[in-house]
Amino acid sequence: MSNSYKYIDPDYTYTDPNTGLLRNLQDITDPDVLLFVESGAVTKRLQELYENPIKIKGIDSLFTIHKHLFQDIYVWAGKKRIVEISKDGKQFFPTSHFDNAFRYIDQLINDFKKIPKDNKRLLAVKLAEILDNVNYLHPFREGNGRTQREFLRLFALEKGLTLNLNPPDNQNVYERYMKGTIESDVIILTELIFELIDTNEK
Repeated sequence: MSNSYKYIDPDYTYTDPNTGLLRNLQDITDPDVLLFVESGAVTKRLQELYENPIKIKGIDSLFTIHKHLFQDIYVWAGKKRIVEISKDGKQFFPTSHFDNAFRYIDQLINDFKKIPKDNKRLLAVKLAEILDNVNYLHPFREGNGRTQREFLRLFALEKGLTLNLNPPDNQNVYERYMKGTIESDVIILTELIFELIDTNEK
């Protein structure tokens, strides 16, 4: 949870006004404890998706994934945010236009489904475009990065490809992913995804 994020939330929709922490189902008031518990719960839920992957049907699947990952921590898991978010002076997509964005991303998802499995370059291009748009959308109050990376992993899996945008102890992948998403650089994201995707068929 970066301090460079800013949230317009005068009514404390998501946070406890006393602690400044996100309200959570465990009633945790210590930031380090919340980080630890949330990380453990999400890791467990991610493993479940590895064992029983879901099919990506459209933008609704992004919300299904978020709900699955964060169901143990937040009552609003799987629900679109109702506050505005900015980071380093850049505002993410305004909530008032979410419906238009959902339709556009659904079209990108449909385009990806039509690409032949053996066209790795075109698959990487389209996945990067989807990632860039989903990241700009930033539909959740918390957990956007983890949800969108799992969304892309599951989507690539449908083409018989593995894609791990969060490999352990790989600073280079992390830095390129962050640079590509923060700067909305689709070229960086395309090259990163193209390098990372691999066929499951050995």
